[in-house]
Amino acid sequence: MVPVLHMGESGPDTDEELLKRYQQTGDQHTLAVLYLRYTDLVYGTALKYLKEPESAKDTVMVIYQELVEKLPRHNIGHFRPWLHTVVKNHCLMRLRKEKKTITVEFQPNFMQSEDFTHLDEVLDREKELQKLEGCIKALQEQQQTTIRLFYLEGKCYNEIMELTGFDWNKVRSLVQNGRRNLKNCMEKK
Repeated sequence: MVPVLHMGESGPDTDEELLKRYQQTGDQHTLAVLYLRYTDLVYGTALKYLKEPESAKDTVMVIYQELVEKLPRHNIGHFRPWLHTVVKNHCLMRLRKEKKTITVEFQPNFMQSEDFTHLDEVLDREKELQKLEGCIKALQEQQQTTIRLFYLEGKCYNEIMELTGFDWNKVRSLVQNGRRNLKNCMEKK
């Protein structure tokens, strides 16, 4: 059975209208209509972090259940960016949990070489990443937000506009100035 969209006087309900209706009534159909608009976003985000299609499909189902619990308790201004954050945090927590439970027995006879120079490269890269994170934190808040969205989350200018409410020229300016400030900071350190 295909869900029927509730039509207001001006067409399909907005996310905010559906969200408000769900929070007031707890109607699962209303939540389903809202969630179906974003299942591709949820799946794509989960796939980006988890790297496995089956895990991403599971996440789509788990997130719906999380919404049933979280939506009545949270005051949400804009549903799409809030949902993206919920999915991202869910995936990161899942990865952390899986990382903690993995144990591997060290067997020296499987080592290809006793040369540990590759570890120096890893440590140097880690230092650079820490330095970059420090420089990002030193940016003004709006630059920091747009730099994280553009470079770390791979968002385009239009997506950043939607998430932040900034106009296109402001987003472009913040990304360009943020990139220049990051470069200067990295060179100083």
